[in-house]
Amino acid sequence: MSAHVLLAILVAGFVLVRVVGRQLTGSLVSQRSLFLMPGVLLTIGLLTLWPVLGQASPGEVAFLLLDCVVLVGFGVARGASLRLTSTPDGLWQKGTGTTLLLWLLTIGIRIGGAVVSQAIWPHNAVSEASLVFTIGVTIAAQSAMIYRRAQQLHIPLVAQRA
Repeated sequence: MSAHVLLAILVAGFVLVRVVGRQLTGSLVSQRSLFLMPGVLLTIGLLTLWPVLGQASPGEVAFLLLDCVVLVGFGVARGASLRLTSTPDGLWQKGTGTTLLLWLLTIGIRIGGAVVSQAIWPHNAVSEASLVFTIGVTIAAQSAMIYRRAQQLHIPLVAQRA
């Protein structure tokens, strides 16, 4: 396992513990909390992924796209599973048992996808380079669903403090 992959796994672990932990214990939701982390993950993920895409086979790229579509679906489902309530400070989110189950399935599918990808393409740099990007994709989809639901429920996000 390369240092690059190990670093990506550590970053992914930190992000998941932070995001999942905040969702399951409950937290206020601001525009920053919804969009900063996915934006950073997607940017870092693209910077890591872009150099290896040129050497990827069409099958590897198709597998990555399928992985992203599945992860978007799970992100949307997780966003729909959260309890959203209005507080005097703004939007409050709290995960449910379904949210936890969907997170476990998301992680399992991502690990399973990486194993399958490595089995089909043993020297697949795309699979290794896409970890941070795909986590960004699924968290961005979840954030978009939370934002959409908050708008539908007319619950304002928490105001950013200066």
